[in-house]
Amino acid sequence: MVFFTPSTLTFLRALERNNRREWFRERRDQYERDVRAPMVALVERLAGEFERFAPDLVASPQVSIFRIYRDTRFSPDKTPYKTSIAAYFPHARLPKNEGAGLYVEVAPRHVWIGGGMYMPSTTQLQLVREHLAAHHRRLRRIAASTAFRRTVGSLEGEQLVRVPRGFPKDHPAADLLRYRQFLAGREEVAAFAHSPAFYRTLVQTFRAVAPLVSFMNEPLVAARESGALGHD
Repeated sequence: MVFFTPSTLTFLRALERNNRREWFRERRDQYERDVRAPMVALVERLAGEFERFAPDLVASPQVSIFRIYRDTRFSPDKTPYKTSIAAYFPHARLPKNEGAGLYVEVAPRHVWIGGGMYMPSTTQLQLVREHLAAHHRRLRRIAASTAFRRTVGSLEGEQLVRVPRGFPKDHPAADLLRYRQFLAGREEVAAFAHSPAFYRTLVQTFRAVAPLVSFMNEPLVAARESGALGHD
């Protein structure tokens, strides 16, 4: 099953070289046909897959697909467009930018498939760490599962040098508590996007990472539904 084509990568690489509004406006139809439409079809297909292994995650073109436009207000890089097409699948009971989710990105030189928690707020990270401290054996079982190890290798993400304040240095989950991000994924060459193996690998990877995403979201959903989780 193929969604993206060589034309997808051709367009993204050309956009990387010609990241200007005039150039993009003249080729908007090509972007819609070769880049965005395949991602829409992919997201719609994944909605059915998620019913079987990630029913709490949202797969909707309106929610999941990132806009092509960059936010340049606070960036020294004023190029107006992203040079990749990506989709994020958040928890249905959390705001899109809160919690853990699954993610796929097709870029000029790579494909990334995986998920986790990328930029938790201070409050969210504290809730996850408290959850992890109490249930670290579950997280270790997830990361040690055959599917997880074969598909994405190991848990990754930025880490503190020391165990965070509020937790004993000799806590049995000390190594896990130091994480500031909780990520798991795989990177492939760009041409993998139009390989016949792409969709099968995508679903296989999402299945392997979904238990990690679910684990991370548990304390956040509970806190939000109880009214204890606000915004930083």
